Amino acid sequence: MKPYLNIADLIETLESEIKSLSDQITILRKEPESFNEQIIYKYIDTCSTGKTKDFVRSLGVKSDRGTLFSSGDVSKLIKAGADDISPELLAIARKVASIKTKNGKYR
Repeated sequence: MKPYLNIADLIETLESEIKSLSDQITILRKEPESFNEQIIYKYIDTCSTGKTKDFVRSLGVKSDRGTLFSSGDVSKLIKAGADDISPELLAIARKVASIKTKNGKYR
């Protein structure tokens, strides 16, 4: 939580956090609209590029290079994004990746 000056400031900050969390929940409840979004949802669900890579491979999908999908491809998709991934969903995935990096194993 960020520092606050008084109770009114604290209330405003907490209400802002509630709205942000509600927006994120709404985004996560949506169905993926593209295959890349499906990959991002799987990453958010598992918090693992390796498990996400296994999921994509199980579907028989190959990378843009024509090789087996790798954990690096998942990381690249999270970092670079794609035109068919909503920016809000990508922001959540990046936040998960950041939390995992800072705190070690996420789950």
